[in-house]
Amino acid sequence: MTVDPKHLRTTLIACLTFAVMVGCASAGASGRGGAVPPGTVPVGVAAIDITPTEPIRLSGYGDRRAPSDSVAQRLWAKALAFGGDGGDPAVLITVDLVGIPLSMTEEVARRLARAGIEREQLVVSATHTHTGPTLAGVLPGIFAEPMSTEQQAVVRRYSEQLVTKLEQVALAALADRRPAHLGWSQGRVGFAANRRVLREGKWTGFGVNPEGPVDHDLPVLRVTDPGGALRAVLLGYASHATTLAGKDNFVHGDWPGTAKEMIERRHPGAVALVTIGAAADANPEPRNGGVPDVLRHATQIADEVDRLLGAPLRPLTTAPRGRLRLLQLPFERTPPRPELERRAQKSDAEGLLARAALERLGRGEAMPATVAYPVQTWTFGEELAMVFLGGEVVVDYARRLKSELDASRLWVNAYSNDVAFYVASKRVMGEGGYEVDRSMLFYGQPARLAPATEDLIVDAVRALLPRDLARTAR
Repeated sequence: MTVDPKHLRTTLIACLTFAVMVGCASAGASGRGGAVPPGTVPVGVAAIDITPTEPIRLSGYGDRRAPSDSVAQRLWAKALAFGGDGGDPAVLITVDLVGIPLSMTEEVARRLARAGIEREQLVVSATHTHTGPTLAGVLPGIFAEPMSTEQQAVVRRYSEQLVTKLEQVALAALADRRPAHLGWSQGRVGFAANRRVLREGKWTGFGVNPEGPVDHDLPVLRVTDPGGALRAVLLGYASHATTLAGKDNFVHGDWPGTAKEMIERRHPGAVALVTIGAAADANPEPRNGGVPDVLRHATQIADEVDRLLGAPLRPLTTAPRGRLRLLQLPFERTPPRPELERRAQKSDAEGLLARAALERLGRGEAMPATVAYPVQTWTFGEELAMVFLGGEVVVDYARRLKSELDASRLWVNAYSNDVAFYVASKRVMGEGGYEVDRSMLFYGQPARLAPATEDLIVDAVRALLPRDLARTAR
């Protein structure tokens, strides 16, 4: 385990065993001075290095054929822990990865339950960097050239080690809890661009669609100590972390990783965390210039964060309370055997997945008709509601939620708790294309989602949030 002392203002090093770490977590909120001062919330912050220690296949682009050749930027898992021991503490973990599987989130939750963390009080969100390591169970069909047995073993080792590190960083943040002032605000950054090029209302490929919808909102949450010193900054933005390309076969956090570094350099001692909004159909632009473009995007983020930090923020005086619902989203159809047999003749990812489906049928197993999908909310009293959606969610979901709910108190995140497929809207399904169909094959899913998907997800969010957030009647 590699720990950066600058980030980790905790007792993690002393917590060498699980039992000791649990004890540290219990002591963090209640053993540092008794009662919490009025207007403050116990908050802990921690970070742990999750950079691969050996060459590994990077995820996000299918044209890579070899393990990573270098490390250009360290990758991190960072955690914020909110609340005292007597009030359902909550933990948010952000990871510099393309995504995580639901099974990993559930395993981390199972371990943290021993420290008093309820499942609905834990969130794990990915920055969706396309220059991070492959995880077991994420994008299984992305590679044009399948991984070798040795490469698969590297991915398994990294995935197993990651679970432990996520547990450790959460416990470290719990141990670090002490009174803090919370405030939040919302700015705007303009480098995200809709990437779905259309002709006569149908998808034709990737590019820049200047007329396409995007979400330029930049919500920011600030954590300061009672004396006003900045301890942490959490920000969200709805853009893919795809400034770097498939030819860039080095480990890097893309614009989220660089933005965090910039913010931390400008504010020594503070920890920066990034979540990604409904960005499935948005790319950063420009994105052909490699690292210089990464720096341009990150600078826009860091500058806007500084502007918001220098202005009045809306105070949050309560720890978040979470609610969680696991939906079963229906597929529009499941491919019949003759169709799978035709697909199986192909030599690409589609053929590989079709052959796997035929093997499943050969074992007497049925093709799935639905797929699990996590929807989670956190409410900070009446001041702020955070929404955490699984998967790669297109922008229509954020736009619809902000139109139907009070956008002035709403923060929409995607890539949270599970990244197992793209989540297209009714509009995007009508246009067709990558986010609707082809991407599902890369994620190992049998078919596109049913048109009812959008309403099922939005209805779940509305049911989980307080009614007073609603602005319009359905």
